[in-house]
Amino acid sequence: NGASNLDELRDRTKQKVLRRLKEEILDLPDKIITPIFLELNSAEYRREVGEYLDWANENKSESLSIQLNKLMKVRQLIDKEKLKNTFDLIDQCLEQDKKVIVFTNFTEPLMGIWSKYKKISVPLYGRMNQQQRQDSVDSFQNNPKIKIFVSNIKAGGVGITLTSAEVVIFNDLSFVPSDMSQAEDRAFRIGQKKNVSCLYPIFDNTVEKVIYNMVQKKKRVIDTVMGDHIEEEDIMLSILEEMQ
Repeated sequence: NGASNLDELRDRTKQKVLRRLKEEILDLPDKIITPIFLELNSAEYRREVGEYLDWANENKSESLSIQLNKLMKVRQLIDKEKLKNTFDLIDQCLEQDKKVIVFTNFTEPLMGIWSKYKKISVPLYGRMNQQQRQDSVDSFQNNPKIKIFVSNIKAGGVGITLTSAEVVIFNDLSFVPSDMSQAEDRAFRIGQKKNVSCLYPIFDNTVEKVIYNMVQKKKRVIDTVMGDHIEEEDIMLSILEEMQ
């Protein structure tokens, strides 16, 4: 299964590897990670996932990239269905006068969120140049009227500081645990004075729950071995095997 005898491996390496988590050396508040399990009742989703599984069973020799491209339509449908729940979470944050970061993998939900809250939000996505990205970061950090920062996980999940936020919402998931941990930590870093809540709305009866469970399993492997690197391809293969 890709990992065995993890406790023994940790014991054998602990005298040779020094690791210090920032929570141990910095005076930071708490980071609270909360999955929010939802039910999806969608005939369109059932049809799409049924068509995908029929195709996958007949094309098991296809490459990983082709299989994932076929699965992409299902994931995008989930994202579309979830936007209403994400809007509800954002509105709850606004009612409490909290700034919020929203991450997604896909352009359509990003633009949908930005469009709905355009007067009080800023975006960050791959096609923006460096100055445009910095302008979005500065506006969110310094302008009290800008309450929402909405970004692609890959584009905005590393290298920037967003400590004005108290809440991080993931409209959808990455296949790699470190992508989401890094994205969470845009708010949870030096300069943060308040607790950070990281919310993961998950459709319980969908492929998204399979992805979430697999990512959590891989994260436990990482934590046990005390490392940070895991291959994206390994996780994606595990997810496809679990679905089929």
